[in-house]
Amino acid sequence: MALASNPREALLQALNDLEENDFKILKFHLRDGTLLEGPGLARGELEGLSRVDLASRLISMYGAQEAVKVVLKVLKVMHLLELVDQLSHVCLNDYREIYREHVRCLEERQEDGVNHNYYELLLVAKPCAGSPILEQEMDSVKVEALFDPGEKPAQGPPTVVIQGSAGTGKTTLARKMVLDWATGTLYPGRFDYVFYVSCREVTLLQESTLDQLLIWCCGDNKAPVAEIQKQQPERLLFILDGYDELQRSYAKRLRRPGPSPMEDMLHRLIRRKVLPLSSLLITTRPLALRNLEPLLKQPRHLHILGFSKEEKERYFRSYFTDEEQARNALDIALGNDFLYKACQVPGICWVVCSWLKGQMERGGVVSETPSNGTDLFMAYVSTFLPPSDNRDCSELTRHRVLRGLCSLAAEGIQHQRFLFEEADLRKHNLDGPSLAAFLSSIDYQEGLNIKKFYSFRHISFQEFFHAMSYLVKEDESQLGDESLRELNRLLDENKQAESEDMTLTMQFLLDISKKESCSNFELTFCFKISPSLKQDLKNFKEQMSSIKHKKTWDLELSLYESKMKNLAKSVQLSDIDFQIRHSKNKKSPSKNSFSVKTSLSNEQKEEQKCPVADKSNGAKTPREASNGKGRGTKEL
Repeated sequence: MALASNPREALLQALNDLEENDFKILKFHLRDGTLLEGPGLARGELEGLSRVDLASRLISMYGAQEAVKVVLKVLKVMHLLELVDQLSHVCLNDYREIYREHVRCLEERQEDGVNHNYYELLLVAKPCAGSPILEQEMDSVKVEALFDPGEKPAQGPPTVVIQGSAGTGKTTLARKMVLDWATGTLYPGRFDYVFYVSCREVTLLQESTLDQLLIWCCGDNKAPVAEIQKQQPERLLFILDGYDELQRSYAKRLRRPGPSPMEDMLHRLIRRKVLPLSSLLITTRPLALRNLEPLLKQPRHLHILGFSKEEKERYFRSYFTDEEQARNALDIALGNDFLYKACQVPGICWVVCSWLKGQMERGGVVSETPSNGTDLFMAYVSTFLPPSDNRDCSELTRHRVLRGLCSLAAEGIQHQRFLFEEADLRKHNLDGPSLAAFLSSIDYQEGLNIKKFYSFRHISFQEFFHAMSYLVKEDESQLGDESLRELNRLLDENKQAESEDMTLTMQFLLDISKKESCSNFELTFCFKISPSLKQDLKNFKEQMSSIKHKKTWDLELSLYESKMKNLAKSVQLSDIDFQIRHSKNKKSPSKNSFSVKTSLSNEQKEEQKCPVADKSNGAKTPREASNGKGRGTKEL
């Protein structure tokens, strides 16, 4: 049977390919209501029907797609496997279009959909998870080429790991990839299905089967999951977003409960125990790599660096609809070395813009700007906490809300939880809808019911409030025991994995332990830190000074600077090489000249006048160096 372009043609071709006796047996089975899971056709309805008539009758009763499925069930009972394969392929292709439309509609319905405002990100290749990135090895990678075989093709199906600190745009990149596949602009002809799996949300599923995972991804209880798994599994791509939110490297030390059934399912997928021929893309923060790496087979590692200079400034102009506000905000950022550099990280850029916009709308004057990430988060939280004298807030006073957010964050971190029910918020005296500056919500369908879940707007906010939870407890409990456990954890893991990464919670605490930040904290939130807590913070700072550690976001910022310097060197060498080769080819001096322009990520432009020979003498056109950009992010 030749491949049909639609279900109607496929159904008619399948019926025409049946032998006369098989056609009679097919009509006999169509009278079996048990087989068809509904009322079968009466004998009188089938008598004398030709193949064309039967196809028309089935389509009028069930619709073209369902009619194909009805005949497919009968053909399976008849063991006509060749026709079964042909019709299964038609069903799968048709459902692929249904799934693409589902992905497109899902993004369009979201207020923060990645298709509304989109910004490009820089991606660079890494040799492997644990090795340092050398300047000469830092090659830019385009999203379109993530699954290309390269010079050394992998022995098995591709696995790509994209790592980056909190807020570098991993989630938005992943969502944009799925949307671009659905619209046909990314990997055309490469993948039949691209499934987006949020590691934060997937653990809500009660069942741990692959079928349930696919049904959840498709958003359709009737999705043909068996056919999807059977037909060319090498044409499936799973994007597992936020592996660090599934299992953190230090989760065992927090005595969290055992992994959920769906966590086990995802680990089996990563270890190639199920669908071993499918492709995988996994996003994660660096801290979780030591747990992830043993599960992988020949992975390709990439690092996400964030915005280029142009994308930073474009983000500011897009975020502020008022041109004057946009100009003022950008001037403030440009005037502060920390702010402007930190805005390379998309999540930090969003925090900066939101904070500045909040200040402007409240008529505030931005006199002092933050000098580090902790000061920035303090400024943001202080701006959007309800004021103490706000009558509309009733019981939601400033201190009560702050303590509630801190205790909620701490409970989540300690139990590896990132989604909270409304009951959890009530337990901590929080009202979700009134705290949109700090919490976002999702509606999750559980059977016939819709449940609302809340999460912090970004994991960095949860870690910030977790750090603050040590300082705002009503009983002024000492920090000592907690900080000691954290330090021991860091020391132990450094010995085992030689890791220098520190958690965001520790980074925030380390910044607050500095005298000026400690005073700033007290003034900003009107909290008096007890002398015992101040001593604990001082001890914490002293112990941390003896440990080699890297702060979150430092790597992305340093890699970006190294990349720009390395690119500049390569361009200069290329220009020198061009001039030497050109001078050898010159036969006579010429008064003609042209401008050599080199584009460095559209950030640096260098113009150099070079004498050239006439075109007849074989002069070559100038070359441009570009960094190569990946797909990007909108907010956090």
